[in-house]
Amino acid sequence: MKTTPSKRPVRFFNTTGPCNPWDHYMLPPEERLVGAQLHRYIGDKLYWVLHAPRQTGKTTFLQNWAREINTADEAVACYVSVECCQGVQNPADAMPAICTAITESAVQSDMPIPSLDDVPPLNMLNNILRKWAELFPHKPLIVLFDEVDVLSGDTLISFLRQLRSGFAERGIGKFPTSIALVGMRDLRDYITVAKDGVPVNPGSPFNIKEDSSVLANFSKEDIICLFAQRTSETEQHITPEAIEYVYEQSRGQPWIVNSLFKRATMRILTADDYSTVTLEQVKQAREQMIEARETHLDALAVRLSDERVYKIVETLMTGVPDPFLTESDAFAYCLDLGLVTKEEGTPQVANPIYREVLARQLTQGTQDAIVKPEWKWEKDDGTLDMDALLHEFQKFWRINSEIWEEQRKQKIRYTEAFPHLLLQAFLQRVVNGGGRIDREYAAGRGRMDLAVEFREKKYILEVKLINEHSSPQTVLEEGLQQIAKYRDTIDSAAPAYLVIFDRRPEGKKASWDERLTWYIEKDITVVGC
Repeated sequence: MKTTPSKRPVRFFNTTGPCNPWDHYMLPPEERLVGAQLHRYIGDKLYWVLHAPRQTGKTTFLQNWAREINTADEAVACYVSVECCQGVQNPADAMPAICTAITESAVQSDMPIPSLDDVPPLNMLNNILRKWAELFPHKPLIVLFDEVDVLSGDTLISFLRQLRSGFAERGIGKFPTSIALVGMRDLRDYITVAKDGVPVNPGSPFNIKEDSSVLANFSKEDIICLFAQRTSETEQHITPEAIEYVYEQSRGQPWIVNSLFKRATMRILTADDYSTVTLEQVKQAREQMIEARETHLDALAVRLSDERVYKIVETLMTGVPDPFLTESDAFAYCLDLGLVTKEEGTPQVANPIYREVLARQLTQGTQDAIVKPEWKWEKDDGTLDMDALLHEFQKFWRINSEIWEEQRKQKIRYTEAFPHLLLQAFLQRVVNGGGRIDREYAAGRGRMDLAVEFREKKYILEVKLINEHSSPQTVLEEGLQQIAKYRDTIDSAAPAYLVIFDRRPEGKKASWDERLTWYIEKDITVVGC
């Protein structure tokens, strides 16, 4: 039943650009800062760093904080983005662009505009910041530099050195009293990259930062409070189950939360329908969001070709234990991207939606190459015939796996995860339009778990590998225990299938006739491949 609010809402859930309180439902981002002491940075004239993944609210925080500082009228704050210098490693090109960004920010903020003097690039930033501070002889100048992570090479080093050279003279009318450097990575990581991976001398080029702070994801309580703003304006409610699902799928990632709410309230439900948002509607919003490959999700998927991302994602997908995984620069990079996390000490993809996006990206080409099934994969009652599907997959694996894997080696990586990806592509090709797949994978688990839901019925699958250093019997026993435990968490009555791939080298692996087995063990169907 449609309902109409007493007053049509003006605000909405935002997924494009920074949020502001008059257009968007939003929570005070400063409340999610971890390790920051905002009141001290101005009063004690401190320089500091804020780092967090993309689309978590960094720019929103900076712009809102600048407004708050300027409203209080005790200092002058200006937001400056240096994104224009992405990929520009020559300071002679970058410094004029950064100085131009400063003047443009001053114009947009209706502030006095500093002059651009004709000085060498290695002094240009320092000079314009001094000139800018001189325009405010009675108030401290606060500069909030955003997108600092785009700076690299000599440009980054020059940028930091020019800020450091003005630090000693900072003060009202002399040089910015407080500066924030904001981006995806901590400052030490920027400098290490700029020096081609050489460890950084702590005294150079920027040893004056007070803190390195992070911006946390939403808590479940935050998500409840966010939607409560819409309820207050429109009297539209959301069920507790739907809120729980939003948190479980997003793990509080702000962009995902807003995207799910936006789709549920403006696309699944029409703009003038203020009925209660249900779990099923949020599930539909999730599927729409993934299929639409919105910019934030697409940007993550594109990074799969990055050497650092590839190493980490493949390890997580296969579940292979790696005692040095979290010590690697590659893991630190993926952590900064927000792509991975550690949950109870276990490295894993940051949330279920990212897991789904990464898996679909890696299987889409393979899925498109699989011809439309001509064999019967539905039962007479319309439910999925998982037995028939996996029997057909065994045939498909025997005919195509060696050729397709060789092609994958020549074109792209992820060969260790090839069995997992091919099985998922095969399943996705069939269930598209009538169901969905939930995927569980993390480092050290030694397996991938799949929960296939098709027309309200669930099927549990687990993928295990026999490799050169593992015993087939041990893999079987571990798999039976693991899938039984996983099934209990999803649906204890669901049919369960343990799919085991023999990945030992030629000469050690079993023959095809020996590999392609099918039998029942402890009410679990064991499928050999």
